[in-house]
Amino acid sequence: MLAMEYRGPKRIRAVQKPIPEIKHPQDAIVRVLRTCICGSDLHLYNGNIPDTRVGSTFGHEFVGEIVEVGDAVTKVKVGDRVIVPFNIACGECHFCRQEMYGNCNESNTESSAIGAFYGYSHTSGGFDGGQAEYARVPYANFGPTIIPDDMDLDDAVLLTDVIPTGYQGAEMAGIQTGDTVVVFGAGPIGIVAARCAWLFGAGRVIIIDKEDYRLEFARNYSYCEAYNFQEIGDPALFIKKQTDWLGADCVIDAVGAEAAGNTLQTITGRKLLLQAGSATALHWAINSVKKGGVVSIVGVYGPTDNLIPIGNAMNKGLTIRGNQTSVKRLLPRLIDHVQNGVLKPKELITHRMPLEEVADGYRMFSQKLDNCLKTVLMPPSANQ
Repeated sequence: MLAMEYRGPKRIRAVQKPIPEIKHPQDAIVRVLRTCICGSDLHLYNGNIPDTRVGSTFGHEFVGEIVEVGDAVTKVKVGDRVIVPFNIACGECHFCRQEMYGNCNESNTESSAIGAFYGYSHTSGGFDGGQAEYARVPYANFGPTIIPDDMDLDDAVLLTDVIPTGYQGAEMAGIQTGDTVVVFGAGPIGIVAARCAWLFGAGRVIIIDKEDYRLEFARNYSYCEAYNFQEIGDPALFIKKQTDWLGADCVIDAVGAEAAGNTLQTITGRKLLLQAGSATALHWAINSVKKGGVVSIVGVYGPTDNLIPIGNAMNKGLTIRGNQTSVKRLLPRLIDHVQNGVLKPKELITHRMPLEEVADGYRMFSQKLDNCLKTVLMPPSANQ
């Protein structure tokens, strides 16, 4: 089968690999029909996530058709078209019973923090991802969710991560009616978080980024104010001025490890890897939220230390919440929102490319060429 293969930082290619096989009675094999390049994949691509091994296949956003199931699989069958949440979760452990599917204790027993994810380094379990023609899906009695017959596959593939993560970012922010909500990062996750903030009752939504094309997209898709941090000076001071010097009620960090805007953070977090990514956006979030406010973190950071102003957070009495998204918990609600037209995921897609051109797709996305916001890859077998 054709699959994306990692060969080192900024070096990937499309190669032939063996079709995955059933390894456990609860496994399923899925023929991939749509798969995406995620902003989180760029952390791997750029070499910022530990234990990303040569030969790995990335891709934690994919939907497909089940072509084979293990002997113990009873919840799905061959021929079903399914959404595959990016979390690999057993559905039965201590944390899964709390619906913390991103923290499954069984799928990634080597970690004391996160569970397993498709195609996201050996720190996340070492599972190959879905930027391929076929993928092995563990715990098939729990994870895969059947796609409604009337749902477009382009909408469905964005329910594997982007829409749930943006939604959970807004949910964790604890938004109250009339709140001012600030989102740092106008990538797909931040744009969705900004749009979902209205669903929780926000009275004002502001998004901050440095790419004008992403800011313009956010204005149109999320109905929010959008500002370029290169034009407003210190973002924390700007937000204070916008809020009668109190600060925002809630701030969402949808940037994570590769934030721009601070030279020291960029050098230590992105160049020298002395901390788990550049924490610039998290600094801005902590310093721009009001006393007693909430900071919600959905931007991805590595599993080591970060230089953040924890004293400011403590003295301001902040609530800080963050986690990998529990996709399975949110899917029923989000499927309903898509079917009712409340959310329109496929409008985020700006580029569609064959899987054979995956290297060009990563280069385009990482360098922000051609106003690229969200790329869907089409495996050759998807047209069969």
